[in-house]
Amino acid sequence: MHRRTGIQHKQPEMADLRIKIGSLVFRNPVILASGTCGYGAELDDFVDMSQIGGIIVKGTTLEPREGNAYPRMAETASGMLNAVGLQNKGISYFEENIYPLLAKYDTNVIVNVNGNTVEDYAELSSRIEHLEAIPAIELNISCPNVKRGGMIFGTNPGSAREVIAAVRKVYSRTLIVKLSPNVTDVTEFARISQEEGAEAVSLVNTLLGMAIDARTMKPKLSTVTGGLSGPAIKPVALRMVWQTARAVSIPVIGLGGIMNTEDALEFIMAGATAIQIGTASFIEPRTAITVVQGLNSFLDERDFASLDRITGIINRI
Repeated sequence: MHRRTGIQHKQPEMADLRIKIGSLVFRNPVILASGTCGYGAELDDFVDMSQIGGIIVKGTTLEPREGNAYPRMAETASGMLNAVGLQNKGISYFEENIYPLLAKYDTNVIVNVNGNTVEDYAELSSRIEHLEAIPAIELNISCPNVKRGGMIFGTNPGSAREVIAAVRKVYSRTLIVKLSPNVTDVTEFARISQEEGAEAVSLVNTLLGMAIDARTMKPKLSTVTGGLSGPAIKPVALRMVWQTARAVSIPVIGLGGIMNTEDALEFIMAGATAIQIGTASFIEPRTAITVVQGLNSFLDERDFASLDRITGIINRI
């Protein structure tokens, strides 16, 4: 027979995982990365969106895009290559068919914005401004898988400044600029983003890579080159996040090979305010949830009340 001793054990308090980007509050720093979670429905059976900080839906453009020809994905050692090419049905379809479904999510829903020209980016951002349930956009100036736009803006400082400024003029909500790792100095583009009014930067997008099938003696991707993601790029991404967090005062969102809680902690300790889960979702769809739980456990074990205790800690030691 179990006897009650009268001693009450205090339940451990959950750590405060909330973070802010501009005026936008996230319940925790874990965000699903664009291009890896579709429009959310693809992960509904695995992820309760109300338990994560946010979701960045797949790249959206003004007009429909078919994307690149197949094959457009290939596995590599510790990673994957993709050359999907921003396949989507355009903003009109998004407004009429996708947006009503996204509005139901109890989390921050962010749209990844893409274009061929400065005018494309500005017009698309202006239309998204009117969608009340979308509190932020991620301005993608770093996609390596399109022939026009994308990385062309993200690797030229003047072009980057022009497109960010144009979007800032027409878009008043939270603006996140997604930066390319395929540059000499990523901090230069982070500074430009901050100077032109962005509330945050996210980095890194995929690294430009390729793979060849030795049996057929042909490239594995129809486009020859594509974007490399996964654990293989994590050391590069982590270094760039650390450099950028030291160079700007706006929040940095880290991504690139984050597969588990330890990876997420490394990015946060390097200075990331938030992190994105991408390729890991293809391997284990619940990764975002387990990372949230892991962050809570890490802080609780050390009796840390909030993420502030460890954010950028390697620069404070």
